[in-house]
Parts: sequence; C-alpha cells; structure tokens
Amino acid sequence: MENGWENGNDLSHPKHFRQRLTCMAALELRSADLQSPQNNKAHHTQEMGLRRLIVRRGQPFTLRLHFNRPFHPGTDHVAFVAETGPAPLELSGTRVTFSLTQAQQGNVWSASDFTTDSNSLSVSLRAPANAVIGSYTLKIEISQGQGSVTHPVGTFILLFNPWSAEDDVYLPSDILLQEYIMMDYGFVYKGHERFITSWPWNYGQFEEGIIDICFEILNRSLYFLENPSKDYSQRNDVVYICRVVSAMINSNDDNGVLQGNWGEDYSLGVSPLQWNGSVAILRQWSARGGQPVKYGQCWVFAAVMCTVMRCLGVPTRVVSNFRSAHNVDGNLTIDTYYDRNAEMLSTQKRDKIWNFHVWNECWMVRRDLPPGYNGWQVLDPTPQQTSSGLFCCGPASVKAVREGEVHMPYDTPFVYAEVNADEVVWLFGDGQVQEILAHNSSSIGKKISTKRVGSEQCQDITSFYKYPEGSPEERSVFMKASRKMLGSRRASSPFLDLLESGRLWDQPAQLQLHLARSPAWGQDLLLKLHARRVPNRAHARGPVRLEVRFCAQALLHMGGSQEPLWRQIVHLNLDSGEETQWPLLLPYNSYRNKLTDEKLIRVSGIAEVKGTGRSILVLKDISLETPHLSIQVSGRAEVGKALPVHVSLTNTQTSALSHCTMVLEGSGLIHGQISNDLGTLVAGHTIQIQLDLYPFKAGPRQLQVLISSNEIKEIKGYKDIFVAAARPS
Repeated sequence: MENGWENGNDLSHPKHFRQRLTCMAALELRSADLQSPQNNKAHHTQEMGLRRLIVRRGQPFTLRLHFNRPFHPGTDHVAFVAETGPAPLELSGTRVTFSLTQAQQGNVWSASDFTTDSNSLSVSLRAPANAVIGSYTLKIEISQGQGSVTHPVGTFILLFNPWSAEDDVYLPSDILLQEYIMMDYGFVYKGHERFITSWPWNYGQFEEGIIDICFEILNRSLYFLENPSKDYSQRNDVVYICRVVSAMINSNDDNGVLQGNWGEDYSLGVSPLQWNGSVAILRQWSARGGQPVKYGQCWVFAAVMCTVMRCLGVPTRVVSNFRSAHNVDGNLTIDTYYDRNAEMLSTQKRDKIWNFHVWNECWMVRRDLPPGYNGWQVLDPTPQQTSSGLFCCGPASVKAVREGEVHMPYDTPFVYAEVNADEVVWLFGDGQVQEILAHNSSSIGKKISTKRVGSEQCQDITSFYKYPEGSPEERSVFMKASRKMLGSRRASSPFLDLLESGRLWDQPAQLQLHLARSPAWGQDLLLKLHARRVPNRAHARGPVRLEVRFCAQALLHMGGSQEPLWRQIVHLNLDSGEETQWPLLLPYNSYRNKLTDEKLIRVSGIAEVKGTGRSILVLKDISLETPHLSIQVSGRAEVGKALPVHVSLTNTQTSALSHCTMVLEGSGLIHGQISNDLGTLVAGHTIQIQLDLYPFKAGPRQLQVLISSNEIKEIKGYKDIFVAAARPS
C-alpha cells in the first residue's frame, strides 16, 4: 500500500485522519545526541575535549533527538527548557522556556531550523549573546492533552563568544582571537626597564578540568555565598565576571586561589619564582577544597587570571609595567629617601615604586561608560587595595587612563597613578628632609609591555596608556587628572610649595654610572663613574670639589631595599669643562648570599658639592645575568609518538649550585608536570638530562623547563614545538 492507502482506507479523509491521531502513540524522547564533537569544533572549544557539549552564546549548535515514532511538526508540540544556577528563575535569566520554530527569532533563546528523518529530529539551538554563562541543564517538554511530559536532554556549558558581533567581548580579528583566546602559552615580562626578561608561562586554559575549576572559582566568591541567585543573574555581564575573578584570584577576602607572599621565606609553600604555569595552581586549589595556594606575586596572580578569563571566553593578555607606582594616598607623588651615605632608607609609608608590576587587560564593550571607552580594560588581581570593599581592581578603561578621565569606574585613579605618578627623591638627615635631590616626572610607568601577537617578542604599549613624556598633551592630562584626584589637597601640597620656591637648582656637574662589562651572577661587578663639569650662570667657572659616597643594596620587588652590602667613597676635583672616569669594583663576595631571588642591585651615589651645601644624586640598577638553559628536540613531534628531549645547563659561576631540581611543563605535551632532583652542579660543569615526551595534542605547543637551586631560584628556558596529528594507522 502507498500514497496514503492502508488496509483499503483513505487516510487523507478527515474521518480516518482523526481516527489515526486517536490511536497514535504519545511522543516520547528515547535518546538525545548533543553532537559534542562537531559543535565544540564549530564553537572553538574542541581543545577542552569532545566528550561534553561546550558552546558559546550568540552562536547556533545542533542536537539530534530520537523519539519513539516520527515527529509531526503540525501536531506535536515541544518546548525546550534551559536552566542554570542553584534556583533557576525566568525573572533572573537563569531559566528560560522556548518553543520550536522554523526560523530563528532575534537575540533570544531559540530552537529552529529543524529537520526530521524517520524517528529523529535535528534542531538548531541558540543562546542569546547576552545570556548568563555557566553550566546548563537542558530539558524538553512534550505537550500531551491538557498537560505536558518533561524529559531530560543533557547538560552543556555556555561561554562568552568573542567571535560573535553581538557579544560584549567581540574581537573582530581571527589573528587576535588566536592570540588572546586560543593561545595556551605565552610570556610574562619581568626584571627592570633596561633588563627586561621573558618568563615563559603555561596558561593551559584548555587542560582537563580547568573549565570546571573556573566556574568553581565563581561559585566560591563572596558574591555567590552572600546571594547565589543574584550572583548567577549577573553572570551575563563581562564587567561583573571580571571583578569577581579579580577578587577571587587573591585570597585576601575569601578562599581565593593564591596567597601572596612578598618576603623571602617560602618554606610553607612554593616560591612564586618556581611556578611554570597556571594549571598546577588551579588544580591544587580545587583539590584542596578551595584552600589558597602558597604563594603568588603579581606575575603569578595575573597569569592565573589570564588562564581563567581566556577559558571563559574573554580576550585577555598579561601586561607588565616597569617602575610601577603604588600610590595609596592618591597624591600622584611617590617619595624616596636617601641619607648622606647614599643609603636608600626604608619608610613606613605604603607608597612605593615597584621594580615592575604585572596586571591583565581584558577586551570588552563598556556599556556603563560613555562612547569611546570600549576595548582593552585593566584588571589587576594582585591584592593592593580594596575596591567596593574587596581586594580587586578594574576594569579600568585604558583609553580613560590615557585621557586622565580618572572619575570613570573602576579604580581608574589607582591605575592612572601606577603609570603617571611623579617621583620625588629626598635627602634625609637629622630626622628631617633636607633637600630635594630629584623630581622625576617621567621615571614611572616605563616600557609597559605585553607579548607581541604571533611572535615571541615583547611589544611596548606605553603609548596606549599615556602621551609621550613631557609632551604638551601629557602634561595637560596630568594636570587634569591631578585636579580631579587631589581636589582641595592640591593647593596645600608641600611638594608643590618646594617646587615653586625654586629650590631645585642646576647642578655644577653631571654624574653617570655605567657597567664596564656584562653583570653575571657569581662574578665581580665592574662599573665606571663618568663625571663632567657643567659651567653655567649659577656657578663660578672654577673647579668644583666633590665627595661621592657610594652604597649598594639589594632591591626588593615591591620597591624597598635591604641593608647595604658595599660602600665606597671617591673624591673628585673637576675643572671647568673637564670630564673624568673613575673605576668602581663591587666584589662577588660583597653580594654573595645577600641578594633577593630577583638578583637586582641598586648602586646609589650622593656627591656633596664642597662649599655649597648642595648634593648630586646618581643611580644605577643592575640586573644580574644567570646561566642559560639549552633545550633540544630530536626528530618530528607527532601525537602519541616518543619525542626525545635533551636539556643541558652549564654552571658558569665560580661556585656550585646546590640542591638543583628540574620541573617540565607544557600543555598538550605533558600531563601535569615532570619533576627531577638533579643534586649539586659543580662550578664549570654541565648537567645533561635526556627524556622522552609523548605529545597528546596536535598544533603549536611550548615546553617550559625550570631549574632551581638554593643559590638561583629561576633558571628558565622554553622550546616551541609543533606537534603533527597522528598518522592514520
């Protein structure tokens, strides 16, 4: 029988059609195929795995539903229910019901573009581009008579979508998306403005379980604990998510991910210098029930936040600001003090100039700001000061920082001061300040750096934060910001009074310190003092006599210094127009065992100009070079095949490196970490390690190697490796 004929009955006749409906079985869902492999690939989440559905808002994904009988669009009525959070409510946007339609209907939850085949229904679902992110349960409601029957379909995770023009995190460049979302390794820049070092970091945002830990971070925040429903209802807002994550990466208010430690005792945890990446930190935090991981400093906080934000779908990069101001009182000046022996003095003030500071930038639309302030926004998870009662910072528009619009949320005045504050250097003696040695309006906010797109090189982005130092635009913006930040305090500033009194004077001589050779850790340091007599109207043309007192101190990351480790006094007589050089030797034994892990020394000199009561300041910061790792890879890297790796380190120092340990890490190359104890490396000797890796993900990967010893905590290297897909067997 065919063409509607069955047992001699014309089923197209209305009478027989009603009889058929009466005896037709009720529609029941037998199974559902979430089609995770193809959906995840289309949504750029395949690196997180293919076993479960992970999709992005504002983009369709397809399901295939299998029923007990064919689906009839004209008579079978179904609706989908998507829920997230502990108490889903339609009013909060955490529960939504949407019916099956033939065509998609705007920026709303929809189920459309369906096709039927035998007992199956293929349907395209789409979450709006402003939906709440998180883990969802999906159900189907099938109408039956006066009621309905609900069947579970499955679960899925919904993320931000920087590929969708309707999403607030939309980034219209595939090259930038590859860098700021898909790249799971990169570099953090540390050190000093003149000695910037690249620190490889394994972000690992696609490693197994990291996506779940990211949502666990949100679910352990104080915002969630105080009001779970309200917290979930705001998870559609990228500004809100950024502030929550910024607060949760540190543990100052809550059971956040990392506990900060800026001392030198890390015996109760791991030194911040000994982390290779974010994955081990996040997994340890989760495995121990949300207990903060010990320890972090700024680059660790920022790198872990980068992992979390990229995982959630927000374009993110790590930014380093060299000579970064920590201006607690908001007066846009940082005071530094020296005594007449050139010793940098400690102070009870919280205002400091950090050698460098690391934060994040996240890309987003700022609907809470006037037009023109979208794009990169500063987020800083390092606990420095509170914002709305919690230790977090941002998002602050980079454009607002550049234009001095310090009234714009969030925490823009603090970020502005980090890159724009003035430095005032004082001579201190007899319990009081005696004179201003220097007023530096351009010494803070130097070489603001991030990884260059598609490159291993560093990109200087200082011009995004401020106009050229000393330019009319820069000074105009500074005055605008200072008026807003200081208000009535500006009129009574003792610093401005001193400046206006004319007590800053032209010096009769210029002093500079230069390195005579590369400064390697474990060797004597050779410097040269270059002095030149500068005749001018304020000084006689005769000779000047200088007594220069030098002092060397280990610099701390947060701007302080340790006790002096070396001193020297030099006497100079300079005739008009004369130039001279004076050698200085800082022996290895003077700084051995006296440096911090960062191996940074400040040599300060204060010259007393005899007969005038005036002083001249000269400074030189020295970053000591450590031994270099060599990493070699043999042959072709292929998924599932052994990849021979050879690591070697030569101790070029004059003393042994004791208790050496090696840690290897790399997403797609190593599950977790590989650790080895290497013992003692005698001076002048080379240690060689050979091992096989078994890559498990194709594409560009990076192997990070860290060797630590009692003497040097951070000997780090990396090797970029392209892993080919497994060959068909």
